[in-house]
Amino acid sequence: MPNLYRCENNQLSEKRGEEKSSPPKKKKIDFKHYQKNTINSLNEVEHFLRNFNNFSKYIKLYKILK
Repeated sequence: MPNLYRCENNQLSEKRGEEKSSPPKKKKIDFKHYQKNTINSLNEVEHFLRNFNNFSKYIKLYKILK
């Protein structure tokens, strides 16, 4: 009776003599790029919140005058 073995694809390619593919190279992290994006995002959030504050003041004023 033959023995059945469970092999993953990597093990099969090594057994057949095929070369294993190298892992992808890691990219360098560009901190200046991330810093610039973070500052831009924070500025957009701050701008939105300031506009929202003004908008909420107008709504309160409208309710009072109504």
